Amino acid sequence: MRVLIVEDEPYMAEAIRDALRLEAIAADLAGDGDIALESLSVNRYDIAVLDRDIPGPSGDEIARRIVASGSGMPILMLTAADRLDDKASGFELGADDYLTKPFEMQELVLRLRALDRRRAHSRPPVREIAGLRLDPFRREVYRDGRYVALTRKQFAVLEVLIAAEGGVVSGEELLERAWDANADPFTNAVRITVSALRKRLGEPWIIATVSGVGYRIDAQPQAGDGGEDRG
Repeated sequence: MRVLIVEDEPYMAEAIRDALRLEAIAADLAGDGDIALESLSVNRYDIAVLDRDIPGPSGDEIARRIVASGSGMPILMLTAADRLDDKASGFELGADDYLTKPFEMQELVLRLRALDRRRAHSRPPVREIAGLRLDPFRREVYRDGRYVALTRKQFAVLEVLIAAEGGVVSGEELLERAWDANADPFTNAVRITVSALRKRLGEPWIIATVSGVGYRIDAQPQAGDGGEDRG
C-alpha cells in the first residue's frame, strides 16, 4: 500500500511516515497543498491522509479535487478539528474516515488497512492464493500452513502481487506501490527484493517472472534453480 500524507508539521509527518514503514506501508509526505496536488498528479496512491489546515490549497480543497477526479481514492482526514460540525463537513466533502489529533499510531494503521480493504470491495481482509495466506492486519504470511517470516519490504511486494490475483505486475508498478517517492527509478531493488522473497517462500517457486513484463503469483508453482530472478 502507498499513501500520501498531507501534513504541514514536519515532526508529525515524519513520525507518521516512520510508523507506517514499520507496517510495510509506503508513505510520501506533502507539507502544503501545492506539493500535495503535484504529488497526486504524478503518483498513484491507495489512500490520501489529509490535514485540513495546511498552507496553500487547504485539505478541504485537496479532498474536493480528489473526489472530482473520479479516482475513487479513499480519503482519511487527520486533523485537530474535532467538533461534530467539523466532522460532518469533512464527510460532506467526501472523506471516507475522520481521525482527530492526538491519536494512536496503531489506530491510524488499522483505519488505513480498513479503508484499503473497503476500497477493493469484495477482497477479503485475509487474502489467499495458491496456498499463500496473507493477513495485512497481523502482518503475517503463511504458505501451506507454514509461517513465513518476511521483511517489511518483502511483505509489501507480496501484498501487491497477491492483490493482482495472478495477474502480471510490472517492476515499475511494484516500485510505485511498495516504495516511496525517494526510490531511485533505475534501482534494481525490485529484482533483488523479489528474488529474496521467492527464496523466503521456498520451493516450489511461487513467484513467476514474465520475461520483459513483470512478476505474478503462479497458481501451479514449479521447482526452480534457486529462485534467482533473471527476468
